[in-house]
Amino acid sequence: MAFNDLLLQVGGAGRFQQIQVTLVVLPLLLMASHNTLQNFTAAVPTHHCRPPADTNLSKDGELDAWLPRDRQGRPESCLRFTSPQRGLPFPNGTETNGTGATEPCTHGWIYDNSTFPSTIVMEWDLVCSRRALRQLAQSLYMVGVLLGAMVFGHLADRLGRRKVLILNYLQTAVSGTCTAFAPSFPVYCAFRLLSGMSLAGISLNCMTLNVEWMPIHTRACVGTLIGYVYSLGQFLLAGVAYAVPHWRYLQLLVSVPFFAFFIYSWFFIESARWYSSSGRLDLTLKALQRVAWINGKREEGASLSMEVLRASLQKELTLGKGQASAMELLRCPALRRLFLCLSMLWFATSFAYYGLVMDLQGFGVSIYLIQVIFGAVDLPAKLVGFLVINSMGRRPAQMASLLLAGVCILINGVVPQDQSIVRTSLAVLGKGCLAASFNCIFLYTGELYPTVIRQTGLGMGSTLARVGSIVSPLVSMTAEIYPSVPLFIYGAVPVAASAATVFLPETLGQPLPDTVQDVENRRGKRRQQRQERKQMVPLQASAQAKDGL
Repeated sequence: MAFNDLLLQVGGAGRFQQIQVTLVVLPLLLMASHNTLQNFTAAVPTHHCRPPADTNLSKDGELDAWLPRDRQGRPESCLRFTSPQRGLPFPNGTETNGTGATEPCTHGWIYDNSTFPSTIVMEWDLVCSRRALRQLAQSLYMVGVLLGAMVFGHLADRLGRRKVLILNYLQTAVSGTCTAFAPSFPVYCAFRLLSGMSLAGISLNCMTLNVEWMPIHTRACVGTLIGYVYSLGQFLLAGVAYAVPHWRYLQLLVSVPFFAFFIYSWFFIESARWYSSSGRLDLTLKALQRVAWINGKREEGASLSMEVLRASLQKELTLGKGQASAMELLRCPALRRLFLCLSMLWFATSFAYYGLVMDLQGFGVSIYLIQVIFGAVDLPAKLVGFLVINSMGRRPAQMASLLLAGVCILINGVVPQDQSIVRTSLAVLGKGCLAASFNCIFLYTGELYPTVIRQTGLGMGSTLARVGSIVSPLVSMTAEIYPSVPLFIYGAVPVAASAATVFLPETLGQPLPDTVQDVENRRGKRRQQRQERKQMVPLQASAQAKDGL
């Protein structure tokens, strides 16, 4: 609270906070685009085998003579006849005159470029026996996000939020631009991994830098603003992808603006809270006085001194020395229960979320329309989630959002493929519930862990979420077994994980724990209350019996 008083003294949520929050949040519009960019840059168009080079395709029926048909009468995507099958079919209608023998597409493929003139799938033939490479590219991007969260999260604590943000903007700009000019698929994957690393650093340090410069009463608004900016980024991606369908130009368009973000990020002011936690009170004083000057509070800023800071921040510095290690999450029984349950919630939410948003072509409607709808559903979903969290509590909101999302996905698995409207509606509802689950789990995790290990706990939760996003694209490959298998897996995981909320305490209206002992005391108090309720039951029964007599 001492540092919060200093922020209020130099202007609270003044002109500086408004400008810096806006500039720091702006890149998140394009971060949302990068996360789901492969829906468009790696879209799979309709395709079929290319006949031998000496085939005269201008001749009527020549192309059809090389292409076997599937059960729906469409050309097979991955097979062709070894020799052209011309003439009338046999009386039984099962095959045309000729051998009917088939082979893989040895001469490549012909793609329908009416919707997507160029994608990485078309350029590097990521279809048929190579189709798993498409999902591998997205998983490698998520591996980069995981590595970035670990590396840049640690660097931000060592070097500061501002320096790491500047580095992340430059890395995103360079790696994203290089991705657009990648000459081969391995090079493309390498630069996408680097982009994922830097974008993870931007996400973490954007939230941290903004929250550390905002007074306590405005932090919830900042968190909500960041969530809605991310949702608006999904609208932006749909429009930009529709206007620029070529994958290289689209990749370039969402990467070049980070050069501008890199330039203006040099004007950011480093977190004074980070300065103070690092023992640099001289830099803390300079930062606070500079903010006071921007906010028009020159006299208040001039009244600050090293002595005032030492007196004001003495309690916070003392608390900082008692930080618990990450091993406490497994060593302490109370923290271990929180860690295991929250890990399931983080993993399930991210796993199911990316399972839905990275398969937009599977719903049978326009990929651009479904991208807009998926972005639009976040707006009311996050509002409803916010209202439920503050009225009914965190635990029922978390359980309901995951359970409802899982049920919607499971039902989608049994709905026929031709029912595109029903399938899309269920997917949109499920995605909205998962967006609400993300909002809830961020708040719930921060309130469950004690102050001395809160940031570590949030970091571990984010790590499990990244693991879920890495595994999710790989699960989609199980569609080769049966088309609905991925949906059954995506739905079953959040349903099972929702049960973990039963073992978590409610935090609505409860004070935040500061130490591990506070968590132990809270757990002991819950046990005592349960025992008292059990003892009250026979007492009430005996009292009712006496009244009956």
